[in-house]
Formats: sequence, C-alpha cells, structure tokens
Amino acid sequence: MAVVGAGIIGAAVAYALALEGRKVLLLDRADPGVAGASFGNVGHIAAELVQPLPSPGLLFGFWRELFRFGGALDLPPSRALGMLPWIGRFAAAAFRQDEGTRHLAPLVKPAAAAWAAWLGQIGQPELMRRHGHYEVQLGAGGTEFVRKQTAAMQALGIETRPMREEELSELMRAAGQSSAAGLWFEKSAHVLDPLAAVQTLAAAAAAHGAQVCRFDAHALVPRGDRIEIHGDAAPLDVGGVVVCAGVESAPLLAPFGVRAPLEGVRGYHVELQGRRPFLDAPVVYNGEHVLVTPMRGRLRASSYMEFARPGAPPDPRKPARLRAHVAALGYPIEADGPSWMGSRPVLPDYLPGIGRVNGSSVYYALGHQHIGLTIAPITGLLVADLVAGRVPRLAVAAFDLERFN
Repeated sequence: MAVVGAGIIGAAVAYALALEGRKVLLLDRADPGVAGASFGNVGHIAAELVQPLPSPGLLFGFWRELFRFGGALDLPPSRALGMLPWIGRFAAAAFRQDEGTRHLAPLVKPAAAAWAAWLGQIGQPELMRRHGHYEVQLGAGGTEFVRKQTAAMQALGIETRPMREEELSELMRAAGQSSAAGLWFEKSAHVLDPLAAVQTLAAAAAAHGAQVCRFDAHALVPRGDRIEIHGDAAPLDVGGVVVCAGVESAPLLAPFGVRAPLEGVRGYHVELQGRRPFLDAPVVYNGEHVLVTPMRGRLRASSYMEFARPGAPPDPRKPARLRAHVAALGYPIEADGPSWMGSRPVLPDYLPGIGRVNGSSVYYALGHQHIGLTIAPITGLLVADLVAGRVPRLAVAAFDLERFN
C-alpha cells in the first residue's frame, strides 16, 4: 500500500497501516514533514475546534475579519472571483454548521488522548504536553468575551474555566494592559516540535517495516487490479494507494471521477528563539488573531488565513504585522527576521475528505484544514479500518468526497 504525501496525515496513515502488518511505501518529494504545511504549523492540538468554520455569522460578517481592516482573513476580490463555486459551497455549508459539528466533533474531542496513546507506544511521550491552552481578551471587552465563549463552549460540551488572576497578570503586564479576561481549555494540548511529530510517526512506521522514499507523484493510473504511480522516477506498481497529498491531491484523484475542491489557505509564522513563554501552554490572543505556542527552545507565533493564487510569493506584510502584534503583546522580538508560510488544504465545508474511491483500491485522507495535526492519529486509524474492510470505528460517510459530485 503506497501512501502519497508524507505530511502529518500521510505519516499517521503510514504508521497505522504498518502497525497492522501491511507493506507500506510512504512517498513524498521531500523528507517527511518538510514539503507541505506540517513543518510550519503552530503545534496546537485543538480538541476544542469541533465546529466547522462556515457559519451564518462569518458569512455575513466576514468583512470585519479582512486583513485590510486588521483581521486575519485575506481574500482579494480578484481571487474571490475565481473561487465563486468554492465560495458557494462554503455559503451552503454555513447553514449546516450544526450538522457538520455532529460529524466533526467525534474526531476532534479525543485528539489529545489519541496522540498520548500513540506517543506512549512509540516511546516519545515527551513530545507532547497536555497543559491545555488559554484564550484571552486583553483590555475592555474581556468579561463579555468570557461570558459568550463560556456559553458557546458549554453548548458544545467543551470543558473550560475562567483564567485565574495569576495567569492573567503576566500577560497583562507584558502587554501594558490594566484589564483582561480569558478561559483555560483543559482538554487541548500541544506538541513541542511539529516537524519532529511528523518525523516520529514516519520513523515509527519504518520501524514496523514501512519504506520511506523520495518520489514526486504526478499521476495514478489503474492497471487492472493494480495502480501505477507516475512521477519523477520510474513508475511504481502497487496494490493500493492512499492519497494524502494536501492541496496537490485533487489531480491525483480526478482520473477516478472524484472531485476534491481543495483550496490552499495560507498561514504564516514567526519564531522567537530562546524565549520563554509567559504560560507553559499555547495562548490565543483573541483580539489580535495571534496564537503563541511554546516549543523546544523557542516560541512560535502564527496567524492569517490567506487565499492567494497558487504559486504566489509570500506577502511580506503578513510577517511584518505579525511581528508587530507579538511585540505589542510584550514578547521580545526583532523587527525583522525569518518567517514561514504554508498552505493548509481546505474543502469548502471545512470537513476532511476520508474515504475510498468506489470500486478501486484508491483511498484518500485530505482537506484537514487547520486541524491536521489535531486529528492525524484518528485519521490514520480510520483509514486503516477502511483498508482492512472493517466498519470504521467512527462514522466516516460524511467525509466521502462523493458529497461534491
């Protein structure tokens, strides 16, 4: 079984399949975790993100979140015109958010426990910390933010508690604020190095017999009951394929009549080398649209949802504004320095694509939007169920890409 794509999802699928004794070939154009978005994510295992993003509130108020008005969303009009079919599907999904939540929540809520189980059996439990995370509103409006967010989380069954004074005081002092309020989310977690997380799963798959190969897959060609993978080297003949190639998955699946309307939603991060966190857990600054996560020897700050044309260069305004926000929050950071940009693979309803191409040995796990790291182990287990012909341990019918045909 070949797994195309060695990001966090592909590495998780390869590990889950190898654990069951299957012969696995993990393919990517680069080393595991390096080529796509997995390298640069912010490390947050977001067990609270049980709702798909499309909602009536966002649909009718998205302009408030636009980059030009200080928000995190960048959707240029010229790009929006080319995305009209995708946007139409997003709009339709906005009125089915409750239904989407029923499908997504069972994958997301047990995420930290699933990661802990895998890292424990691999022998790398220290790669993750189950310290929860904080969401804070600095300045005026904090009390109202906490009231609304508490009610919303209670309705979703997410455990929270108000941040304590000692937890808020350091954040307020650093940011020069006299008031703030926030919530602590008990069930979330974070990894100390996202690239190491991918490498750990890939190495664990290899320890169970998987082969990890450099191969840039360009096309899948059915040959009877086999699949031929064409790429930058001699074609590979395999018995089955799992497509986990992120934003590049759609052309691999198209010859099988499967539509995967993926968009690459780009995020940015900057890092603060050698800096200690104010709190030993990720902190979401609600008003600033910034998430800061403590990692090994550094802090990583991330933001933005940028819809750019494929292949567009990074926007230098984004890391510059991100650095300014981080400095205003009281973190010592240089005005200039290296930054990272990567594309998250997103389907218009913000549900992942997990399933099998009818009548074939081609499977897929893609479109995990902002929660690829979060639900990677669960996705791996679900794909292993599908490949084995078992009834999946969680319902996956809603994630079948046939929903877009």
